[in-house]
Amino acid sequence: MIRRRHDDQQPDEERPSKGARKRASQDLQELGEQLIDLPEPLFQSLPLPESLRDAILAARRIPSHGAQLRQRQYIGKLMRKIDTEEIRAALEAHRQKENAATRQFKRIEQWRERLLRDPAALDDLLAEHPRADAQRVHELVAMAGEEARHGSPPRAARELFHYLREILGASAA
Repeated sequence: MIRRRHDDQQPDEERPSKGARKRASQDLQELGEQLIDLPEPLFQSLPLPESLRDAILAARRIPSHGAQLRQRQYIGKLMRKIDTEEIRAALEAHRQKENAATRQFKRIEQWRERLLRDPAALDDLLAEHPRADAQRVHELVAMAGEEARHGSPPRAARELFHYLREILGASAA
């Protein structure tokens, strides 16, 4: 059977396959679902058309599973009508910021654990961060060790973490 095309349709070779269109549609619906789950400040900062913003806010309020599913499909349909590159870029920037904060937190935590385990680590810390107050770090490490031995709340360990965050955060900036 020969397919005839109307003047407003693309030839079959240039048109994406049905599977490719379904994958693209599913991808946009998943992006819409990510938007539903975003924290409010980030959601408000995104450049979204008013109709999409309203649909997402409505989806957040819908308790019924079936209605929620239909609303998510509607959001996917709205997503097909807009350029999503700006939205994707904003979400990626947010993800990278969160990843950097997680890496920084882990780095601070590793220094704290290292200082509490090994007294020689203080020399390494001072070599990497010469503006650190050696006396203060030494006192906090000693108090944290005493708290651990007595089973007291780890107030000094928390204070050590905060001080390390000041030192390491300033050097990372």
